[in-house]
Amino acid sequence: MSWFSKKKMNEENLNNEDILEDILDENGEKIPVFDKRKFNSEGERVNSEDETPNRNVKSMRETELENKLRAETERREAAEAKLVGVQAKFEEVKNNLEKETAEMRQRLMKTLEERAKQGQANFVMTLLPVLDNLNLAVKASETDSSFEHLLVGVKGTARSFEQALMNVGVEPIASIGADFNPEFHEAVEMVETDAENDGKIVGEFSRGYKFGERLLRPARVQVGKGKVQTAGE
Repeated sequence: MSWFSKKKMNEENLNNEDILEDILDENGEKIPVFDKRKFNSEGERVNSEDETPNRNVKSMRETELENKLRAETERREAAEAKLVGVQAKFEEVKNNLEKETAEMRQRLMKTLEERAKQGQANFVMTLLPVLDNLNLAVKASETDSSFEHLLVGVKGTARSFEQALMNVGVEPIASIGADFNPEFHEAVEMVETDAENDGKIVGEFSRGYKFGERLLRPARVQVGKGKVQTAGE
């Protein structure tokens, strides 16, 4: 085969859509083969429509993993956004609660202070009649120096003062004739008495008082002790 014939055959093969895989020249040597490739009129090679590089082909497994990754990313971002919203709401509720607690504490302290002042004012008001009685006793002693009249005035003042204490909840502790109770009585002196008065209070040096269930001060008392009888008595 001549060189011209071989060139012409090659040109015809380049224009064909499909080229044979094995073409030999006159010497039995293989001619370069272009399988299933197209060439334009200028001899440039053009990829066929069904030819796609292998590196761009994704398997179904890769596509599935990418979809799962995308879904997981979206879920995580949504969870983070929700967490931020919940945290912001928590901070808002916390701040409101702290503000309300502070305001409630201030109102409570103010109420307690007002109650304490009112209690003090009520106590002072109960003592005013006592002061009036003292002033009357002093005035009466200036015009009448009789001891009896002065004694009557002092007793009246003492009774009014004790009544004022009772009006605010202060109660005297029963002493004379009662059994000795170390919770309310303080034994100052022991005296011999008959057997029936053993352990009983027979005298009072100062009265004790309590406020509700709280002991203000114990009564200072004299306690009887029964005589020990001998065999000859």
